[in-house]
Amino acid sequence: MLEAGTTAPGFTLPDQHGRSVSLDDYKGQWILLWWYPKAATPG
Repeated sequence: MLEAGTTAPGFTLPDQHGRSVSLDDYKGQWILLWWYPKAATPG
């Protein structure tokens, strides 16, 4: 788990249209990362 204020590691993931989006695409800009760590897992 990352602590609040920790720099996010670089990553590339598909967006809702299947296009690759990289964290580096937004370097120097404010972004909000939102995820559900236990989504799609049993229990």
